[in-house]
Amino acid sequence: MNRQLFAAATLMASMTFGQAAFAADCKVDVEDPFDLDAAAIEEIYSCLKDEMAEKYAQGGDEVASNYRDWTVTSTRPAVAGAHGNRLLQTFANDLAAEEYLKFAEEGVSMPAGAVLAKESISISTKKQTARTGPLFIMTKGEAGSAPETGDWVYAGVQPNGKPMKFKQSFCHDCHVSWEAQDMLAYPLEEVRLSN
Repeated sequence: MNRQLFAAATLMASMTFGQAAFAADCKVDVEDPFDLDAAAIEEIYSCLKDEMAEKYAQGGDEVASNYRDWTVTSTRPAVAGAHGNRLLQTFANDLAAEEYLKFAEEGVSMPAGAVLAKESISISTKKQTARTGPLFIMTKGEAGSAPETGDWVYAGVQPNGKPMKFKQSFCHDCHVSWEAQDMLAYPLEEVRLSN
């Protein structure tokens, strides 16, 4: 059902804002991304959404090529403060969706094979533009497969489709703040969808 809601919202946004523009056309008149209202965020996403999926997929990464067929977890992107104050929109694969959409604050245990993909949009207040940021990916492994990161493997795809290179601790050192939630941070409450 969430996929249908996302598809309908995407279609409506496309019809409302016309054909998707390229990043250079995604103007943003704001001094702080936290000051963007819902309508401005929806307009930015409408401007970039098609380009984002194409850019991420061009490197052939399996997650980057398929995540848009998964369950979307929020009504729209939002600025949460993490990931460099970017606008974020999270998608959950079939194994992750049911547990993730509970947005539980404790006792969370994601199954092995659960994957989350988080689109990001970078806002340049200096250039007053929005552009595609990295696609952040979390994959839950079998118990004991990565004990130093709670069995999560962190990855990312750059806007040019190439994999990001970083140490697992770069992501995990922040995600460990949500240990009771199996290292999961959630979308802002005002934009969360539930199952």
